[in-house]
Amino acid sequence: MSVITIERKVLEKNDEVARLNRDEFRRHGLFVANVLSSPGAGKTAILEKTAERLRGRLRLGVIEGDVQTDLDAQRVARYGIPAVQIVTRGGCHLEAGLVREALQALDLGALDLLIIENVGNLVCPANYDLGESAKVVVASVTEGDDKPLKYPAMFRNSTVMLINKIDLVPYLTADPAVLKANALSINPLLTVFETSAATGSGLDSWCAWLEQQARRSPR
Repeated sequence: MSVITIERKVLEKNDEVARLNRDEFRRHGLFVANVLSSPGAGKTAILEKTAERLRGRLRLGVIEGDVQTDLDAQRVARYGIPAVQIVTRGGCHLEAGLVREALQALDLGALDLLIIENVGNLVCPANYDLGESAKVVVASVTEGDDKPLKYPAMFRNSTVMLINKIDLVPYLTADPAVLKANALSINPLLTVFETSAATGSGLDSWCAWLEQQARRSPR
């Protein structure tokens, strides 16, 4: 019982800060995507290609979350966009308070879209609201097609799923159609894109969705 009580208090405090973040994002008319996945699913590669495609169309900012190093922020910054690194030093997820601190290094009024790349983990980040407009889960076909069944909370709480590394399907036993069906059995409202950072497949549709969401955000 004490463990449940402590967890509830932690989440309640996080949700209070998340509300402050959300209010600030809305004040600036900013669409915020919280991108999540297991390690190695290709979040950063997708983010690089997204930055490349949206250059000159949307003003993009990025917050990177990692257990160690600022390597991902360095990769994204090469595209000329403001990027802030959060190093959790062992923490398995980002919390709203960490994001709130990172916001101090960004000029939100100069952005149309903010992407938060969360720590690679399909468990803990699912339950933590950062104040985002939408959670986006990246599921690589290299992980198999049963991930939604094993980690249902992540897919239930997400708005979008990217089925990534689709170019590798000929070399795998995983079936993207099964992966999609499993995810939709958990969350029938998921918007699904099949993507490949290597070939560019599906990225135009994904970026068009982001642009549509950003244009809809009231200013």
